[in-house]
Amino acid sequence: MEPERYSYSPIAARPRLAWPEGARVALWVVPNIEHYEYLPRVRVRDPWPRMPHPDVLGYGIRDYGNRVGLWRLFEVMDRHGIRCTVSLNLAVFEHYPEILAACEARRWDVMCHGIYNTRYHWDLSEDEERAAIADCVASYRRLTGRRLAGWFSPGVSNTLRTPDLVAEAGIKYSCDFYHDDQPTPLRVRSGRLISLPYSMDLNDAVLYRYASEGEDFARMITDHFDTVYREGETQGRVMCVALHPYMMGQPHRVGHLDKALDYIMGHEGVWQATGEEIVDWYVAHALAPFQRHLGCEA
Repeated sequence: MEPERYSYSPIAARPRLAWPEGARVALWVVPNIEHYEYLPRVRVRDPWPRMPHPDVLGYGIRDYGNRVGLWRLFEVMDRHGIRCTVSLNLAVFEHYPEILAACEARRWDVMCHGIYNTRYHWDLSEDEERAAIADCVASYRRLTGRRLAGWFSPGVSNTLRTPDLVAEAGIKYSCDFYHDDQPTPLRVRSGRLISLPYSMDLNDAVLYRYASEGEDFARMITDHFDTVYREGETQGRVMCVALHPYMMGQPHRVGHLDKALDYIMGHEGVWQATGEEIVDWYVAHALAPFQRHLGCEA
């Protein structure tokens, strides 16, 4: 059964998508700032291979990201003037107010990645998932005073109902689909929800999947950029660089990330933006032409 959440449209046949000031590429950099529970409640999937005993190795590696690796990433992003969008387990801001303060001082944006990365949404009832999303919206409002704009299900555990419930909660965009290089509208029961390109390939998780290292990942970043930058001359693209502080914040990797970002930011025609900024621009300037292209009502 097909997802039926979006229509097929070959990118070469679409109306031209133009970014602000004629930029070719909308670049958003997404550090996944996560918290994994030491002894999570196992419901659907065991997040730790050594349960029921505490997985000190798995927990400790991830905790390193919040204690050390993230602070290296702050330095790199500050050096290049990059304002990130955090894929955030909201419990991080509760447990580590220093991280909240550092993100707020930099005006980093947030898309919600659930409360904990060990609390999956699979197998929740509709009411349970609605309540979990409402908890996230309320927690973000309490912590920052702002409305939650983006959603990425914790542990990539979205359900068939997640887009409907996220739109119902007033969230603007979702990163639970990985099907395009441009934003696209999703079909939802009510309201509006935009799918914003997030990457599972240009993602430092590849270091685990393919036994690659920092230099390999940096080359992937620059190779990816060269392609979308060339293509972006005629059809604007989104480029997402997905990071995890416990991976790219390691001493032997962070320098490679620094060089890759320096390469990208040295080009004209790069709009470095947050997820919400990209979606707002798309809705204001490109959504209606795309819907007409699909034969839909704007």
